[in-house]
Amino acid sequence: MRVFKVVFVNQGKVYEIYAKSVRQGELYGFIEVESLLFDQSSTLLVDPSEERLKDEFAAVRRTMIPMHAVIRVDEVEKKGQNRILDLEKDAKITPFPSPIYSPDKKKE
Repeated sequence: MRVFKVVFVNQGKVYEIYAKSVRQGELYGFIEVESLLFDQSSTLLVDPSEERLKDEFAAVRRTMIPMHAVIRVDEVEKKGQNRILDLEKDAKITPFPSPIYSPDKKKE
């Protein structure tokens, strides 16, 4: 089974997720990530980061991630830990400017 690790920026956080399928999306400028992999173990130790991801992607069959938000995609030997990391203040990761149109600021 092929396993992909996808690392991307979302709302000021770095997401690391594992999936069975990653491909160029039908929507221009997006990648499709399908069949997300989560731990199915029944251990007493629960990772809150993975639980947040499970809740966020609970009803998701396939997710589209904007290409400019993707940091990297790796094919890996086995699934690792899904997690959400805070983006450090001095990090060298800067999101691509997304709004092409910016509304006029109201004059005071």
